[in-house]
Amino acid sequence: VGVDWQRVDSLFDQPAVARVYTVSREADGGSRIAFGDGIRGARLPSGVDNIRASYRYGAGAAKPPPGAIQSIARPTEGLLSVVSPLPASGGADAESAAELRDSAPASALTLGRAVSLQDFAAMARGYAGVLKTGEAVRIFTGAPVPEGADYVIIQEDVARSGDQICLQEGFDTSPYVRPAGSDFKTGATITAPRRLAPADLALIAAMNTPCVTVTRKPQIAILATGDELVLPGGHPRADQIIASNSFGLKAMVDQAGGRGRLLPISQDSIASLTDSFQRAESADLIVTIGGASVGDHDLVATAAAELGMEQSFYKVAMRPGKPLMAGRIGKTPMLGLPGNPVSALVCGAVFLLPMIRKMLGHADWTTKTLQAPLSAPLPANGPRAHYMRARLDHEGIKAFGRQDSSLLTVLADANALLIRPPHDPARSVGETVEYLPL
Repeated sequence: VGVDWQRVDSLFDQPAVARVYTVSREADGGSRIAFGDGIRGARLPSGVDNIRASYRYGAGAAKPPPGAIQSIARPTEGLLSVVSPLPASGGADAESAAELRDSAPASALTLGRAVSLQDFAAMARGYAGVLKTGEAVRIFTGAPVPEGADYVIIQEDVARSGDQICLQEGFDTSPYVRPAGSDFKTGATITAPRRLAPADLALIAAMNTPCVTVTRKPQIAILATGDELVLPGGHPRADQIIASNSFGLKAMVDQAGGRGRLLPISQDSIASLTDSFQRAESADLIVTIGGASVGDHDLVATAAAELGMEQSFYKVAMRPGKPLMAGRIGKTPMLGLPGNPVSALVCGAVFLLPMIRKMLGHADWTTKTLQAPLSAPLPANGPRAHYMRARLDHEGIKAFGRQDSSLLTVLADANALLIRPPHDPARSVGETVEYLPL
């Protein structure tokens, strides 16, 4: 028979320091719980006729059976074996800009229970009486400390006999009371703006605040351009390639707190591009991929100009990602990214993410670089800043040998972009360099 031991424990009105649950038969055929220390317990529910378990308090308590309590250092294979990966899904928390009101509870117990001269039936609601010198009351974890009480002894350190208790030798003297307002006080606020993390949401709930004001997720239209592009799952001709950049950029946008919207692939014509720009009119930001260079089919800048784009800049001195532009079409900002897969994603990390953070109201929206020692030497850099795909580990940071802007496999293996300034001299192992984490 499966037994809820907390429920079984509640059947007794005389808790024992050490007890062994057994069963005694009654004259009428029923069954009653009995202890090794002679205390008779309540009758068993109908259908339950056999219980045996040990339950011991105090320093001499028996150890739990093997596997009952896992050490925090124990490997987690057992836990992982009972779960399966969930279906892939997207989404990111909204950014917070909330000032919260809160309430603080009365002083409450933390661990354990106090055994006393009185057992209060509604222990979780608190004891309404006032304790006098020499008196104690039994309360549960989380209950308010009764008036007149100035100390809490956990139940494991108490032996009870009738209406008297005795503290065991070497009892725990740790404080088991949380003062009111020890975590936060009425009127406390959570600074904003900030991106709400799980701990923030738990704190907001603990402050008894059911609703907070958040910033709307920016709607970002992502437009891939080019006659040569075919969606994944299609059947490309020999002169076509699979469109991949838009999916990586959408994931980047969603992870950063925006909401990416993939538009149909635009063909290399002014009419097709104009139609695509009109489809994106309701977006907060338009991001184009490809068509920003100087080839005969690179028509994004021309089509945008015909719609009145005010160009902010065109081309940047960086690798990968030279053909890059930005501006505004009417009231809608636009960012034109290169078409090479690595160039598009690297420029997204360098330029697009700060734009999203600023739209979300982040106080510090700029891209922050970190530093690490080189674990492999680097040759001198050329005239453009180079954002090199690299791997960061406990030994330092090391750039991959292949840096071609078409190699997505290298980018997928990288966890950092090692930044080389223009004309940076050769660097040796151990020298400090800057990088962006990926």
